Amino acid sequence: MAAVNCKKADTKFCFEDIIARHSLFAAMPDTLVEGFVQAAQPITVSKGSTLFMQNDEAEWFYIITKGWVKLFRETLDGDEAVIDMVTTGHIFGESAIIDDGIHSFGATAVEECDLLRFPSKMLKAAVAENHAVALAMLGSMSRHRKQQTREIESLNLQNASQRIGCFLLRLCRVNDVEPISLQLPYDKSLIAARLGMKSETFSRALNKLRNDTSIAVKGSNVEIPEIDALSHYACTACSSEFPCDDLH
Repeated sequence: MAAVNCKKADTKFCFEDIIARHSLFAAMPDTLVEGFVQAAQPITVSKGSTLFMQNDEAEWFYIITKGWVKLFRETLDGDEAVIDMVTTGHIFGESAIIDDGIHSFGATAVEECDLLRFPSKMLKAAVAENHAVALAMLGSMSRHRKQQTREIESLNLQNASQRIGCFLLRLCRVNDVEPISLQLPYDKSLIAARLGMKSETFSRALNKLRNDTSIAVKGSNVEIPEIDALSHYACTACSSEFPCDDLH
């Protein structure tokens, strides 16, 4: 989904368009969708702003209209484990209504972000009162669980260089014209954390990937000469193929 900028006079219609793109809201009757449109609050948060922490009571859930948000959990020894990086078009924080109204992870903006936030109690009431909404909620959770299973598989079957290759492939489209030029969407240290490796491991693995596939990396810019070569390198280690069916 492209970043959305709403003019003040057209804000209501812009919210309707953003909400209509999500399967969760598509299952709702029009009157209920209108209620969420009226309740939506646009906010802009600065880089490093924490939206909520793990174990916080869930007052809001969010749709990103521009920017990147880091979702993370605290480990037993106090470290931070990045569980996802989400961007424009993604809903997050909504699953807390299933977890006794408590967030099971924290969320922090990794750059300035524009968001729509909605009262969690409205979604909880909608799920309780409408079977279609409840099924849509379960479907969303199932898709997320499938993605997590795929990522666990990758951690077990792919080496570090292949996991970086997989990450880069997820930034590509099948019909992109080669050579493909990409810009890394966020800092390399966050990419490393998202892929379950330390920064020094990431650097070594990126160098190996560069040598094995002839990709070019300069700062945050990446050029992929042949997508088939990269997909053959990264995808043959797991049960996936490019493009993965869970790409979004």
